[in-house]
Amino acid sequence: MKLFVAEKPSVAKNIAEALAVSTKKDGYYEGNGYLVTWAFGHLLELYDAKDYDQKMARWKLENFPFIPTAFQYKVKANPRNRKQRDGGAVKQLKTIHTLIRRQDVKEIISACDYDREGQLIGDSIIYKSKTNKPVLRLLLNEWTPAEIKRGLVELKPNQELRPLLNAGLSRQWTDWLIGINLTSVATLKYQTGKGKVLNIGRVLLPTLKIIYDRDREIKTFQPEPYYKLAATFQPEDKQSYQGIYTEEKDKFTDQATLQAIESQLKDQQAVVSEKQVKRKKEYPPSLFNLSQLQGYITSRFQGWTADKVLKVAQSLYEKKYITYPRTSSTALDESLVKKAAQVLEVHSKALPYRDEINFFKNKRVFNNAKVDSHSAIIPTYLLPKRLSQDEQRVYEAIRNRFIMQFMPIAEYDETIIRTEIPSLALKGIFVTKGRIQQVAGWKQVEHIEVKDVLLPDLYQGEAAVVTQSELSTHMTKPPKKHTERTLLSVMETCGKASKQEEEGLVEVLKGYSIGTPATRAETIKKLIDIKYIKRVNKQLECTALGQQLVQTFPIKQLFDLNFTGQLEKSLYDVERNQLSKQAFLTQIYQFTKESVAIVKEDQAKPIRVLSRPSKQEPSKNEQVGTCPLCDHPIIEGKKGFGCSNWQAGCQFVIWKRDKFLASFKKQVTKTMAKQLLAKGKVFVKGLKSKNGKVFSAYLSYQQKADSDVFSWDLQFEDGKQGKRP
Repeated sequence: MKLFVAEKPSVAKNIAEALAVSTKKDGYYEGNGYLVTWAFGHLLELYDAKDYDQKMARWKLENFPFIPTAFQYKVKANPRNRKQRDGGAVKQLKTIHTLIRRQDVKEIISACDYDREGQLIGDSIIYKSKTNKPVLRLLLNEWTPAEIKRGLVELKPNQELRPLLNAGLSRQWTDWLIGINLTSVATLKYQTGKGKVLNIGRVLLPTLKIIYDRDREIKTFQPEPYYKLAATFQPEDKQSYQGIYTEEKDKFTDQATLQAIESQLKDQQAVVSEKQVKRKKEYPPSLFNLSQLQGYITSRFQGWTADKVLKVAQSLYEKKYITYPRTSSTALDESLVKKAAQVLEVHSKALPYRDEINFFKNKRVFNNAKVDSHSAIIPTYLLPKRLSQDEQRVYEAIRNRFIMQFMPIAEYDETIIRTEIPSLALKGIFVTKGRIQQVAGWKQVEHIEVKDVLLPDLYQGEAAVVTQSELSTHMTKPPKKHTERTLLSVMETCGKASKQEEEGLVEVLKGYSIGTPATRAETIKKLIDIKYIKRVNKQLECTALGQQLVQTFPIKQLFDLNFTGQLEKSLYDVERNQLSKQAFLTQIYQFTKESVAIVKEDQAKPIRVLSRPSKQEPSKNEQVGTCPLCDHPIIEGKKGFGCSNWQAGCQFVIWKRDKFLASFKKQVTKTMAKQLLAKGKVFVKGLKSKNGKVFSAYLSYQQKADSDVFSWDLQFEDGKQGKRP
């Protein structure tokens, strides 16, 4: 009898179906010579500090740094009451260990995800039983029946995956050490009042710093004027065309120079000095890794976050419709050529451009040098029968990107016309550009439209007359605020991405990143949840609390992208057995000790002051939520739900009888206000239009860009922007 231990129930179900294991029992499947059981992700977690030493139950500066002599594990806590163990985890762990000890079980097969977290989950559960039975590892990139059966033929001894486990342990222990020690001392040192903590984390702080730096760039940006001179040329018996005056410099900041030229242009004779027509190729964008998939979806669809994209992709993966999503690769392993051809055949049968699809071993698609552990995300050979709207969007994006790779390369003709005015001794010339799409190619897959820029059919040496000119003023623009797409891109390479000129592909330094594909979305979500950053429409920006933390917290290494990138690179090296776990952890122990000492000695003022109700005059108003502007409590008043920090100037308020909602015959209730402040939106039924139509919609209270003013936003369940019915 062989026992499979899967990471989740859905994966266990896939294994059972593939191996014709039909009998389901309490916590496992049995039949056909197999047992298949499952975890719920991590069933075990690290001890809390107080589990090692009861004195750590109360935070005191003198108790830190705290570094256990040996890390220990316990059954994970109930998320609703951390003083109790999770009942479901206790029961399932007992089931797994009972199955491991069964006399008829001769082999244990760890079938958790093929990454360092999956290795950590499987090993922590299996070896907690103290079994001496052989443990094998099933390493798959998808959970289709054919792949599961193939994987059984290629099982590896679990001991060979020891470096992967060491990387998982190193990551987990590092985040515990930095998080427990520095969150504790930072909260004690830089916050007055109780009820919250100042979260300090290895991945949190550099991500916060990326957004902080961009906000500072925008705030300190000084716009500068520059000028353009356009002239309209009229050839004989042909359509007129316009050219932009160009010299070697990129922009003209001296208006007088162009004014002097413009004053001489009227009715001047011109000549086409050069005409170039070049056929240019446009390659399709590369296959998706997780970060690029998240960026694509969040920028294209309203209301999507990186965290939501990951959850939907994970659902598709567990349903066997796509390959492993938590990947950093944008190419496929070269061993997958035959398999990819079969997948393409399945997905291209009913397409109107089927005849243009041509499978071949393309180095842009199949390239071992660009694959790190897992290949890029592609669909499997299984066609979905039913998907939710969210699943459909993510699935189509992945499928379309895969099909694009085997469509013709898009091509267009770029025409450049250079026009001179012989009678004027000008340093530069007038340049005109045109573009005509000749081959749509891969752009047909997503119906990408290209607007052609047509020019008259001119020839070199042709004469024309200047009929008019225009001197326009422009202003340099500040960089744009980060979105989840741009932030993920910076996190993926620590801002050190380089572009290959020919194909425009991002070249990722292997292992050098902020976090991993699996954790970046969670990091962004947590930064928003703990009020270090906020989302304004699709843009991300620092809150006052986030700014204060960056400016005050003295451990500047944790804000440094290079430092964070080196840590992640070291974990990558541990995973590949190029650096020992002990060598890596020795660095972390030293860093933790030094950082705690620096914080203890720091004399900076508090970062956050939490208001405490007076003991003599306890507040009669219930806290409805937390102010999105200043992090103080929101309390209910007669006319609205406002910030308790109003005396210090905070003007945030949600009016009960708001004019916008009144137009829909609604007013804000306490329940609505609580949900708005906690989740950012609230589903409201019974809204009435001017025509008397009753409807339901999501309402959110959004901050306007570069302002403390908030306004209402209406959205329907499908995510479309609301309009009055």
